[in-house]
Amino acid sequence: MSFYWFLLGALCVWRLTHLLANEDGPWQSLTRLRAAAAGTFWAGLLACFYCLSLWIAAPFAALIGETALERLLLWPALSGAAILLERATAAPDHTAPALYVEDKEN
Repeated sequence: MSFYWFLLGALCVWRLTHLLANEDGPWQSLTRLRAAAAGTFWAGLLACFYCLSLWIAAPFAALIGETALERLLLWPALSGAAILLERATAAPDHTAPALYVEDKEN
């Protein structure tokens, strides 16, 4: 397996995961899918980019890898690459950190 296939697989995993987790899709189709899955295991899976990237990466690893060990190692590697891409392209979160102050003891 060449680096080209890994890079292409990582981009595909990121794009599909981002589409399913964060976008409405054409004709609001993914919004309707999420609404239909509300309250089920699938709704939780579609809401979490990190979880969904693992399941999207599995078939890509099976297709790209040449040996069983390579497929096993590609699975989390493709998911991790997709997560890094998501973090690099996501809008920054400018929420203020929570302030923690201990109460004085009596």
